[in-house]
Amino acid sequence: MAFKKKEECPKPPAWLTSFGDLMSLLLTFFILLYSMSIISLEKFYQVLKGIVSAFGAQSVVFEQGNLPEGRRINIPMENFYFRKIKHKELKEVLQEFKNELSKRGIWSDYAITGECLRVRVNTDRFFPPGSAELYPEARALILSFCERLLPFSLPVDVEGHTDNRPISTPRYPSNWELSISRAISVVRIFTQTCGYPSDRLSAVGYADTKPIADNGTPEGRRKNRRVEFCIKLTP
Repeated sequence: MAFKKKEECPKPPAWLTSFGDLMSLLLTFFILLYSMSIISLEKFYQVLKGIVSAFGAQSVVFEQGNLPEGRRINIPMENFYFRKIKHKELKEVLQEFKNELSKRGIWSDYAITGECLRVRVNTDRFFPPGSAELYPEARALILSFCERLLPFSLPVDVEGHTDNRPISTPRYPSNWELSISRAISVVRIFTQTCGYPSDRLSAVGYADTKPIADNGTPEGRRKNRRVEFCIKLTP
């Protein structure tokens, strides 16, 4: 009587062959992708240069388009110390200015936004409605603020903002003209009366395009009528 020889190992299931082929193809595909990929060191160092500049360094030791040799990159960070010290001193100055405005019933606030220390001041006590002519008291307040900032001589962007109520006069056909005129009036105090370096100043008008509160309420519109000072924390 013949006996059937017992198989030593069971046959693998049929799907395992297809699965193995699929894994081999995937492995080949990823190896191909890896071999085709190129890491751009130049772009990497450009990103590094941007990050370092954001922290206050003036430059990176290598020139654009050239790659540094060695594993250590010496990056001067003198301005980082400048930013830390000046930021502390500026906060004290801004707090004094805010307290002075608060005593006169003028709303103001300040905060770090991006690359600048931004100061917001309500303009209801600075300008008559629909006008860019400063009140005498407002001129004195702006002059006092400028004198506090003058020792730093940092770049300052003065921004004019309005609410969404339309204006149409021969002098100010829209809120665009009104907002930029108010910013220019403030800049004139800085340059002509205070002596702030003119190359460190700029005036911008945004009309009602950048509200910080709801224009549907009187309180919201009051907050949106403002002048902002963007004090850039770079020498």
